[in-house]
Amino acid sequence: MDHINRFETKTTFGLLRAEYFVGMTVSGALLIWNISEVRWLPAILLFSYIDLVGYIPGVIAHFTKKREPLPKYYYVLYNTMHSFLTQSVVVALWAYFIGWEWALLVIPLHLCGDRALFGNFMKQFSIPFEPKVIPEFQDFEQKLNQASAHATKAPGYADIAG
Repeated sequence: MDHINRFETKTTFGLLRAEYFVGMTVSGALLIWNISEVRWLPAILLFSYIDLVGYIPGVIAHFTKKREPLPKYYYVLYNTMHSFLTQSVVVALWAYFIGWEWALLVIPLHLCGDRALFGNFMKQFSIPFEPKVIPEFQDFEQKLNQASAHATKAPGYADIAG
């Protein structure tokens, strides 16, 4: 992926998810390492409010309205609540007004977990709210893979899948 060709292959998408897996693992390890100092009510609230505000309304609309695309505000809610920018502000405000605490680690744990475990990144207005195959993307990916398979490789070219 680059700034002009904004898509991932299966391999690069897997590598991107692996990087978030590291972030999830570090956040989780620090949380466990300091488990005796974690205030669990704030931890549960901080972990769950992201989806309660940003994901659940869109899922309910997706399954009850049975139409896609959903209104854009569901996507905006999701993207706002699942943004490291937004959640950095939440952490900073919490630390300033309430003080630093280990429960704050559930925020990067949640965001990195969504990306690492479920492959959920920001939602685009042009795709379904809940993942499903988009025929145009499937065709594009198939053509790209065929072109890649038939391309002549220069001598010494390292062929890395994906």
